[in-house]
Amino acid sequence: MPELELPIYMDNMATTPVDPRVLDALLPYYQERFGNAASRDHAFGREARDAVETARARIANLIRCDPGEIVFTSGATESDNLALKGVIEVAGPTKNQVITAPTEHKAILDSCKWLKSRGCEIVFLQVDRNGLVDPEDLRRAITARTAVISIMLVNNEIGVLQPIRELANIAREHDVLFHTDAAQAVGKIEIDTREPGIDLMSLTAHKIYGPKGIGALYLRRETARGRVAEQMHGGGHEGQMRSGTLNVAGCVAFGEACRLAGEEINEERARLARLRDRLQTALQRELPAAHVNGHPSSRVPGNLNMRFTGVDGEALLTGLHDVALSLGAACNSGAIEPSYVLKAIGLTNDDARGSVRFGLGRFNTEAEVDYTAGRVIEEVKRLRELSPRWDDAVKG
Repeated sequence: MPELELPIYMDNMATTPVDPRVLDALLPYYQERFGNAASRDHAFGREARDAVETARARIANLIRCDPGEIVFTSGATESDNLALKGVIEVAGPTKNQVITAPTEHKAILDSCKWLKSRGCEIVFLQVDRNGLVDPEDLRRAITARTAVISIMLVNNEIGVLQPIRELANIAREHDVLFHTDAAQAVGKIEIDTREPGIDLMSLTAHKIYGPKGIGALYLRRETARGRVAEQMHGGGHEGQMRSGTLNVAGCVAFGEACRLAGEEINEERARLARLRDRLQTALQRELPAAHVNGHPSSRVPGNLNMRFTGVDGEALLTGLHDVALSLGAACNSGAIEPSYVLKAIGLTNDDARGSVRFGLGRFNTEAEVDYTAGRVIEEVKRLRELSPRWDDAVKG
């Protein structure tokens, strides 16, 4: 068996390496095909424009929408900002309520904070211990002032899948726009926008083996066009929705990443589920009081968020210098406070601090999973021997 290459990367919920096939597709657009997609007077520009439109069609094909409903952005954070702020700007002062959840990505929470400082009402739907929103809570929260609802499809920390279709249909019954941050879902689960409900969807390339700095916003033509105001001005690119010279190489790479994800989604989903279950089984077989955070089954296959009673997560990661894991969302990586997502699902500060996120991806192997499990087991046991919290837990 070939020797393992260390350190092992197992933080694919934070970002993914660029697939070599994606890299091959994008590199020519930095040199020999360097044209500006907005330059229509010569072959260089037309070639760039054609490449962008091919990429747009590939992204649209993955989520089953029309290419004209895809607006390129710099990533899911910009898409989230465009969706929420753009809807509120058009809706006006009589419809200035946003409904969301406390477990959303910081791009949503901070956008809501900004909107609140400008007079908007923000309503947070509570989640249960599995991290799920109750559709009936949403139904009760909608008022005549509700302009947009934003609930992420897959949580970036605990990987849970929200009942998005049911939530979106409730929004549709009330003629309220429904947005979902699908950065962690696209390419990992089947998404079909032909089914009514989702009006706006944020996407990004770097979660599906594309480069950082390129993303998109899906706007359903029948319901969302004309109800979202552009937030960047300067040339009217992307159908007046997002001005700025297009990142042609990034667009091409995003399109290729989506093409590959669509072709390999079923095989990859099954493979990652096997690896995740192998890792979870190994950890729980050897370690008492090792629990999964979030829903046990309604989650994306590559995510495993676990808490180890009596162990501080930061101390655990410090000991695991040869394995790249995380305590939570990369967007919140500088925080000293325990994860707000884990607190929202009812974990104590100690349990939240004792939690670690494993993010398995396309290039992880069984050998890496087994090595990671062994190292985590070794470190947890070592830390528990030193931990008065573990002694208390055993006695309790």
